[in-house]
Amino acid sequence: MNRLIECVPNFSEGRDVAKVDAIVRAMSDIPGAWILDRSSDADHNRSVVTLAGKPEAVAEAVIRGAGKAAELIDLTQQAGVHPRIGATDVIPFVPLEGVSVADCVALARRGGQELWNRFRIPVYFYEAAATRPERRHLETIRKGQFEGLRADALRDSSRAPDIGGPGLHPTAGATAVGVRKFLIAYNIYLNTRDVSIAREIAKTIRASSGGLPCVKAMGVEIKSRGLAQVSINLTDFEVTPLHVVFEAVKLEAARRGCAVAGSEIIGLVPLKAIDFSAEDYLLLEHFSPAQVLENRLAAVAGILPQPPALPATPPRLAPLVDSLREVVRNFSERALDARPQGAPASTVDQGPEDAADVHLEAARAAADIYERLVQLEAMSTPSMLLDWLAVKQAAKAAARGALESAEALLPTLRDAGMAARIKTCRAEIEAKLGGKPATAER
Repeated sequence: MNRLIECVPNFSEGRDVAKVDAIVRAMSDIPGAWILDRSSDADHNRSVVTLAGKPEAVAEAVIRGAGKAAELIDLTQQAGVHPRIGATDVIPFVPLEGVSVADCVALARRGGQELWNRFRIPVYFYEAAATRPERRHLETIRKGQFEGLRADALRDSSRAPDIGGPGLHPTAGATAVGVRKFLIAYNIYLNTRDVSIAREIAKTIRASSGGLPCVKAMGVEIKSRGLAQVSINLTDFEVTPLHVVFEAVKLEAARRGCAVAGSEIIGLVPLKAIDFSAEDYLLLEHFSPAQVLENRLAAVAGILPQPPALPATPPRLAPLVDSLREVVRNFSERALDARPQGAPASTVDQGPEDAADVHLEAARAAADIYERLVQLEAMSTPSMLLDWLAVKQAAKAAARGALESAEALLPTLRDAGMAARIKTCRAEIEAKLGGKPATAER
């Protein structure tokens, strides 16, 4: 069995690409540790790097990255909309396979001691690694940010670091080291620049205010886009899936006279989280199958974070797999552009009943492809996972898009029987897609 962990260090630099490159290089070329993803945001002035691999190798990589960040980032000169206490703000360890939470806590404690020993960076432990109950929550440790904590740590023993100190590093601050479940960083943009609306929505939906469980949220202004953003950390997507968060923000935005303009996932996301919530429904911007954790592990390290290893596709199924790929490729050229706002060009001169029939045919074809892909997915090889997810999501989006196109024609239909057929077709297709879409599940 593989022993795998994930670590997602957050660095307080998102504008100077050269500095971020240097930090990433410091974490590279360590046997047993793989860098899976990196992203930077200038407005937040923050970069997030995702590593995975063998526990000790990942810990060593992150410690080296934190050392380089301490050299390059001066918090007395740094500002952004995201709260921070350190040049390396947080180092969370996440057990993936063959490693327990207790193992990760021991690793976090050793790693924290090394940060102090090597670089004199004080450490606070949070979540499962916390040494006292009040420090389980990261926001409690971050209260006052670098500037406030720098003063409080010297005069209030309850605010002193767990390791090192009592004063913070003069320019690199302190680092919060923790152990937690997989966290999804999810941002939802509103079609307004009024940040007070985003803050109101964040307060309404976050768990600490009595909102959705496992949701942390804050409202910020993204000046580069002229939009307000609800910035969300989803700490358990199985308790509160992405589409539930999206729907809550959408509803609260409508109550305040605005709407959702789009959303984005920062870093990686487990395949299961995307299967829970249709990508097209979430209005995800620039999402790629390469953001799926399992795909990145398969591509970078040639491994998957769950036993047993997926078997190779049996030879007798290989032609069917190739055939399915060809069908999807042809289908995407002919039918994926079916949009809710109207019928394809080939139906412009036909009556609404004929146009609805074309859309229903496209919806059934896409749903059939999706159903067969799901049946064969367990027999795919790791190298095929990225293709598999791409065609699955394309087929699901095509089926629902074609259904919506058919339903858009309902007011113009002269045949009452066609309306009934559309309703029946939706029930059949949603059953194949694994249930009703998120909009109908409430």
